[in-house]
Amino acid sequence: MRTSHEHLVHSAKLMINHRENVALYADLAEFICELEKARVHALVARDIALCWQLHAPEYQLISVPGRMFSRERYLGLIESGPFYGQWTPRTMSVRVSERMAIVRYEATLRLGGEPFECWHTDSWELIGEHWQAVWSQGTKISAPTAASA
Repeated sequence: MRTSHEHLVHSAKLMINHRENVALYADLAEFICELEKARVHALVARDIALCWQLHAPEYQLISVPGRMFSRERYLGLIESGPFYGQWTPRTMSVRVSERMAIVRYEATLRLGGEPFECWHTDSWELIGEHWQAVWSQGTKISAPTAASA
């Protein structure tokens, strides 16, 4: 019997190929949500081979503090040692077209210190026959103040 990690890795490897696997899901939006969950799990588990497959060569991350990371820099940091202590996505909203998808959700992240809440947005593209993340951006959710309430 597979562990949940083994199941996610197996599922992600299967899901990367669009033609063969999108038909397994009720619709493209559900497929993209499952692919994003697999990407998050691969990043937290430091499954570097799978991470390279899920991120396009031109991938860019705009981190919560506002720094930009290329795919090479980001995955290099993931590979070099523990990076994400926690990344718990909540309900995902998805906008899809034939070759692009945008996923947005709230998540709890921990990067070594205390966990914090953030919005996370990812842009996916169908490149050839494979869906890959091309842009990601995290935005910390600040506690409401009297002025913003």
